[in-house]
Amino acid sequence: MKTVYCSVFGHNYVVSKKITFHVNEYKCTHCRAQMTTNSNGKLTPLTPKFKEINSVLERIHKRRKFKRLEGLLIFEH
Repeated sequence: MKTVYCSVFGHNYVVSKKITFHVNEYKCTHCRAQMTTNSNGKLTPLTPKFKEINSVLERIHKRRKFKRLEGLLIFEH
């Protein structure tokens, strides 16, 4: 029944994981379909290839963010 709801009214996507400032993973609250944003900013199905890309992006983003914060703390002393 949940997929019938989505086929009639459309999906209700909510952010399930923030990868970077511009890339997110989404999940439908009714049918649990997973989507992500591609390089053009459009929603695409979350395939294993995109999962791997997102995990690498997240790791790079966290590392850069940490180094940026670390650099700010050094200059404050």
